[in-house]
Amino acid sequence: MTELLTSTTDNAAPGRIDADWWRQATVYQIYPRSFADANGDGLGDLPGITSRVDYLAGLGVDAVWLSPFYPSELADGGYDVADYRDVDPRLGTLADFDDMIAALHAAGIKLIVDIVPNHSSDQHEWFQQALASPKGSPERDRYVFRDGLGPHGELPPADWVCMFGGPAWEAVGDGQWYLHLFAPEQPDFNWRNQDVRDDFLKTLRFWSDRGVDGFRVDVAHALAKHLPEDLPSEAELAAMDRATGTHLLWDRDEVHDIYAGWREVFNEYEPPRIAVAEAWVDPPARRARYASAEGLGQAFNFDLLEADFDAGAFRRIIVDNLEQAAASGSSTTWVFSNHDVVRHATRYGLPPNGDRPRHYNRKWLLSGGSDPVLDTAAGLRRARAATLLMLALPGSAYLYQGEELGLGEVAEIPDEERQDPTFFRSPGTDVGRDGCRVPIPWTEKGESYGFGSAEAHLPQPEWFGAVSVEAQSDDPDSTLNLYRDALALRRRLQTDESLTWVDSGPQVLHLRRTNGWEAVANFGATAVPLPAGEVLIASGPVDGELPPETTVWLRGGE
Repeated sequence: MTELLTSTTDNAAPGRIDADWWRQATVYQIYPRSFADANGDGLGDLPGITSRVDYLAGLGVDAVWLSPFYPSELADGGYDVADYRDVDPRLGTLADFDDMIAALHAAGIKLIVDIVPNHSSDQHEWFQQALASPKGSPERDRYVFRDGLGPHGELPPADWVCMFGGPAWEAVGDGQWYLHLFAPEQPDFNWRNQDVRDDFLKTLRFWSDRGVDGFRVDVAHALAKHLPEDLPSEAELAAMDRATGTHLLWDRDEVHDIYAGWREVFNEYEPPRIAVAEAWVDPPARRARYASAEGLGQAFNFDLLEADFDAGAFRRIIVDNLEQAAASGSSTTWVFSNHDVVRHATRYGLPPNGDRPRHYNRKWLLSGGSDPVLDTAAGLRRARAATLLMLALPGSAYLYQGEELGLGEVAEIPDEERQDPTFFRSPGTDVGRDGCRVPIPWTEKGESYGFGSAEAHLPQPEWFGAVSVEAQSDDPDSTLNLYRDALALRRRLQTDESLTWVDSGPQVLHLRRTNGWEAVANFGATAVPLPAGEVLIASGPVDGELPPETTVWLRGGE
């Protein structure tokens, strides 16, 4: 059970301060380059985040998850890390980081930082040393190098395709090639190498010693790899079983030996540092090992993120993930939007797309947002209803910056202003993730809508002013105030992790928590009777009936 405390400690204001604070926390993801720009260079920075801590406290979040802020050439939005123990000078300094975490802690907000262990930047000191060293050297052994095929190694070791499109092997000019599961600027580490293992433990301690409360682990399921002498083809690799922990690249069982070592470091601190795995694994039950107390402790559940707005799908996902959490002893996580996906206010305004490949609606994005036609009102209505239901569930709620404003995806970005490597490596088939990374609007007017004093690094659309923080703050019916009110109620009401279902028909999900707290969500196209009880909050107007695509919280009778 999560204990809600009202006392304070040296680095925490009123809020969850026990070792289990993360189990039912509300975590707000900040993509730092697009949150707030303090120095007017068009790029968000750490002082900008510090300047908005009061906003975060007023929103009612328990923790911030900070996407990469490390030195980077931005080949992949900061996920190409050149130095794991420093701050990108465009975003600030270590002193700025210390000021930011002090301000967050003073406001009772924990800090989770992104760590990127599968790959580094090609500008990382180690990779530069590897390039300058001969084949078979200790420097090259820190990464995944293989001899090429052909008389002079002029052909790649295999025809593998990387996640961003294009070849997964890159030549270095001496007959060898290195593996990059993502962009060429992101060479994969060799996690069989002890230097790699030891250095990441050093990094975990470096940030933990600075007061970081936890880590979000990028591509957590890819670190352990087994590359035989004769590599399979791309077709053979794609056909390999991912359900048994024996795939050559993904979700191998031995990856958990790495995280057992991380857990020893986390437990050196009081309270223990926490971690959450980004692990796209199949079947989903394999997430349990990442979420175990002997490993990272928690793992992302992306199942709701990939589901259409459908009562049956939501209930199956909720039941399955609560069962998985119980099996691992962890708490589950709920998320609808993040820096990698089309924002859910837009997804829900498009036609159902159950075969959506990895949660992108490529046809709509490629059309610049014109085909199919987006129903903006329906998308926002469904997003508000889905979010209010999610916030009533046991477990951690992960929010993405701007979703509290009801922001939709920005589709109308000119090709010449795009930044995502997916766009450049797959021309004509995928425009990438820039549309959810556009700097968020703070004011109705002004340069970059209050993001900073200069033009933002990604173009903001004209409709941003009307959905800005300033435009919504004083409107009691705004999406911003729905989030504020719901998070304040959630903090008061969420006292344990129990849940029971009340049967209410195929289009309605009705769940009951402790204290007589109930949540009722109508996914259907017609109104249904509103159960008896005091209405605490609703995602839309209610008057005796629960309208379509609306969720309400009640103080019900026993």
